[in-house]
Amino acid sequence: MFKRLIAIAALLFAAAQPLAAQEAITVFAAASMKNALDDTNAAFTKATNIKVTASYAASSALAKQMESGAPADVFISADLNWMDYVAAKNLIKAGSRYNLLGNKLVLVSGKDSKIDNVKIEQGFDIARLAGDGRIAVADVKAVPAGLYAKAALEKVGAWAAAEPKLAQAENVRATLAFVARGETQIGIVYETDAKVEPNVKIAGFFPEGSYPPVVYPVAATTSAKPDAAKYLDFLRSSSAKAIFEKYGFSVLASAKAS
Repeated sequence: MFKRLIAIAALLFAAAQPLAAQEAITVFAAASMKNALDDTNAAFTKATNIKVTASYAASSALAKQMESGAPADVFISADLNWMDYVAAKNLIKAGSRYNLLGNKLVLVSGKDSKIDNVKIEQGFDIARLAGDGRIAVADVKAVPAGLYAKAALEKVGAWAAAEPKLAQAENVRATLAFVARGETQIGIVYETDAKVEPNVKIAGFFPEGSYPPVVYPVAATTSAKPDAAKYLDFLRSSSAKAIFEKYGFSVLASAKAS
């Protein structure tokens, strides 16, 4: 009887090994992608039984972490520049890279704010609109959302007056939180961020052409596990497309041929 129990235990242990040994793939992704990518990752895991661990932060911070040796299998940036940066450091597989998503830049205010239906055009005075308050933006020197915001403000002639009033955050979700908590009256974020935060509303859209197109490129890292290729394919699937569009992203990637 004792020998039978040992044999059964050994069989159970052996059967459990493939699951225990299964490694999750790690995805470094721009903070603005969190809600949509959480849902996409869940759908991927359901379809493939491959687990995904996601790390969200500013693209700039993630790129620097990768440069310092932080392990990741996939990188999704909120702009082309930081993907170019890691490419120049030979941290991604060049053939795996493609442009996944697009987004828009918006002005947000608190959900009960009187600031609404703002027409943003040449001569737009955002500093006056902020009054005695601050303007929430992501770090304008490094974070994509902040870089886009600075470009837009410069284009409409609002940068000089706005700069002293900026409340800069470490990433776009932290920027969104400033407005959601009422710490600033207004902020500049992506359209998709505004849509997932019930305590803010979109007060205005920055005109197309006032900032570089918001593009999210994706690539596998040079140290990526084999399952990263399946993940990159899934991001271009109809299932993933439906999720991204539900959250307000425009899908730039063409469907992967089966």
